[in-house]
Amino acid sequence: MDSLITAAARALATGDPLGALNRVALRDDAPALALRGIAMAQLGDMERARGLVRRAARAFSPREAVARARCTVVEAEIALASRDLAWPAKSLVSALTVLETQGDRANAAHARLLEARRLLLIGRLDEAERQLAQVDLPALTPALRAVHELAVAGISMRRVQAGAARAALTRAAEAARWARIPALAAEVNEARALLKTPVARLISRGEERPLALEEVEALFASKVLVMDACRNVVRAESKLVQLARRPVLFALARALGEAWPGDVARDVLLAQAFGAKHADESHRARLRVEIGRLRGLLKPIAQVTATKHGFTLTPRGSGDVVVLARPVEERHAAVLAFLADGESWSGSALALALGASARTVQRALRELTAEGKVRSFGRGRARRWTTPPLPGFATTLLLTAPLPGG
Repeated sequence: MDSLITAAARALATGDPLGALNRVALRDDAPALALRGIAMAQLGDMERARGLVRRAARAFSPREAVARARCTVVEAEIALASRDLAWPAKSLVSALTVLETQGDRANAAHARLLEARRLLLIGRLDEAERQLAQVDLPALTPALRAVHELAVAGISMRRVQAGAARAALTRAAEAARWARIPALAAEVNEARALLKTPVARLISRGEERPLALEEVEALFASKVLVMDACRNVVRAESKLVQLARRPVLFALARALGEAWPGDVARDVLLAQAFGAKHADESHRARLRVEIGRLRGLLKPIAQVTATKHGFTLTPRGSGDVVVLARPVEERHAAVLAFLADGESWSGSALALALGASARTVQRALRELTAEGKVRSFGRGRARRWTTPPLPGFATTLLLTAPLPGG
């Protein structure tokens, strides 16, 4: 490898893409193409970066398997940054095998980190954690160690483990200082700021207030009966009642939780759960059926009792009843939560991350665009959606992820 390639690689390793381009911008050999692609990715031009890296992969000979595998890793990182979550993961697995076989430990660890970050982004926390457990930690550079700790912190945040997240971010900050990459240090600082940012609202006895992640963790550890509207779960200490696939039952549970210790009139329950403006006997019959189902599901942790005017909820323990709601509630809040990270997303990537159909996501995006809450650029498969970060709250609790003990 000649001196210019070496110098360009060192510039990229320290987060200096312009310095790298000054050395290889006019060269079209395979190593230079790869470095130019990485530099363009660091500058944010993902389409040009992807094209350059693919040209580099084709330019390397079949005997240069390690170089080709490294190009695959770079392309996977570009796909992740572009929120192209449907990028073929099998290619990254093949590249990882080559790198491990040939002893390129640092790039093999980088490949595992990329897969873990992709899994984290789509809410598959257990799989992401297994990938992180297989990372060769001694092979990590300071920059990759910071990325590793950011991923650990991301998992902890989504599992509402503020203490573990804080510890991981402290380690990430230390690694970022050693790496001396300003953009990486800024990313760590943004993640640390999320720990102090409201991630939910607490609704109790007719009042509400914002909660940070640490406060949510403390709430889950208390004896309080929690109607978690972030995930449609009813929680009492270690006991969980999953209602994510039964929205009508959760709507009833939430209404009872917000009214506690009072009761909720039948007409109010009909309006909130079924949208019935003018209730008739069929609506009231359905309400009785759904209340019966809810009573059966909540039996281990609470009682649902009929009153003169409606129904009331009584926890079996000695704690209060509260509702944990999203910081901002609207019909398409989950879509906005992903877009609020400031990155540009494709419709297919959003559908994959949300676990929803592409048609459902496209319908939501059209409605949000009409309301001026999101914007798009590009056409066809290249179309991307974005929105400025919503001020004043974090998005971690809006992501679909299992709760501790779930």
